Amino acid sequence: MRPRHELRLFFTALQFFTRLPVPAWVGFRPAWLQHCTRYYPLVGWVAGGVAALAFWLGQALWPQPVAVLLSMAAGLVLTGAFHEDGFADVCDGLGGAVSRERALDIMKDSRLGTYGVVGLGLMLALKFAVLNALPPAWVAAALLLAHPASRLGSALLIWRMRYAREEGKAKPLGRRMRDGEFMTAAACGLLPALVMAVTGVLPAAGVGWAMAGGLAGAAWMARVLKRRLGGYTGDGLGAAQQLSELGCYLGLLALVA
Repeated sequence: MRPRHELRLFFTALQFFTRLPVPAWVGFRPAWLQHCTRYYPLVGWVAGGVAALAFWLGQALWPQPVAVLLSMAAGLVLTGAFHEDGFADVCDGLGGAVSRERALDIMKDSRLGTYGVVGLGLMLALKFAVLNALPPAWVAAALLLAHPASRLGSALLIWRMRYAREEGKAKPLGRRMRDGEFMTAAACGLLPALVMAVTGVLPAAGVGWAMAGGLAGAAWMARVLKRRLGGYTGDGLGAAQQLSELGCYLGLLALVA
């Protein structure tokens, strides 16, 4: 691996999946988009860090529900609601169409329909409810765990599934990940969970439940996309990330409930 090239790939992923600026020396080549997904979970370190910091600062001044909402808002601003938009589009497409072709057409429409509004509202409400129900000392760690792990769940689709469209915004990501690239993504996605389990920041059993929940969310989304569309789309990747993230929080909460 060439360190400078790998750093460029990371910044390319950061630029694609968030609204953060990147250094001018990075430059851009379309081909880099085909390989930057190996660092998709590493972008989750940044997103999780920002969300955790917002929660930590908010908790110092206000009750936990307010801190959770501030954390969610920080994450939405950082990513431009990129993944949430994909989840809403998938809800509209799969909820409002029977045929594959019609579903793909609906998902391309920038307007938000009833299924998207209801699905997104329930998703955000569930995230808020689960994070607010966790012990306060666990919330920041849960964010730092779930953001990388859920993006690894989304990367699983790129690794194992075919791209469903002939064109689209995520077409540069439509090349199937090589095994070595996925191993890099897996290392980035699993390292926070391993560190938290070993150091006791979160109970090892809780980390296990969280990872199982995250995998279940991504696997269910993959199954639905394969059955309805024959593969993944960019919106499908966003939906998988959202369900995987929520699955992580639900898994962790199961240890407390």
